Amino acid sequence: MIKVRNVLYWFVDLFLIILFVGLDQFTKRIAVEHLMNKAPIPVIKDFLILEYLENRGAAFGMLQNQSVFFIGIGIVFVLVMVIALIRIPTYGKYHFLRFLLSLITAGAIGNMIDRIMLKYVIDFIYVIYIDFPVFNVADIYVTVGTVALLITILFVWKEDDLDMKKANNPKIHSAFMKPENNDEK
Repeated sequence: MIKVRNVLYWFVDLFLIILFVGLDQFTKRIAVEHLMNKAPIPVIKDFLILEYLENRGAAFGMLQNQSVFFIGIGIVFVLVMVIALIRIPTYGKYHFLRFLLSLITAGAIGNMIDRIMLKYVIDFIYVIYIDFPVFNVADIYVTVGTVALLITILFVWKEDDLDMKKANNPKIHSAFMKPENNDEK
C-alpha cells in the first residue's frame, strides 16, 4: 500500500533531481558560450581554471568513444537509484540518504543527457594545482554524493540502519520514529 507521505517524498526527490540536473545543464551551456574555442579563464591563480573540454570517454578519459556503452550503463544505474529511492524509508536519518541518492542520480542523468544529445560530456573545471582531470558539475554531484554516502555507511550508521525490511516496518520502534501509542501523559 502506497502512503501519501511516501508519494510526497518521491516528489521531493524528483524535484531535487530536476533542480540539480537543470543546474548542471545550465553550467554546461555557459561553458559552451564562454569557454568553447577560447583561452582558459583563471579563477584562482595557479590553482583553478575554467577550460572547455569534450570528454568522449569515462573518468580520466578511459574508454574513449563508447557512448552507447555509457548510455546503457547510465540507464541501468538511474533505474537502480530510482528503485532505491522508492524503497528507502521517508523518516529521520533516511532523509540524508535520500538527498545523497538524488544528488548522485542527478549527476548520472546530467552526464547521460550530454552523451545522448552530443555524444560527449562537456567538462570545464580544471584544478591545476593537483593536475586533476577536467570535470563538470554533474561529476561533483556524483563524487561528493558517493563519498558522503560511503562515509555515512561505513562510519556513521550501524548495520541495522541499512536493513530496509526493518527500517520500513512501522511496528519496529527506533529512536528515529515516533512511538505508535502515546499512553504517556
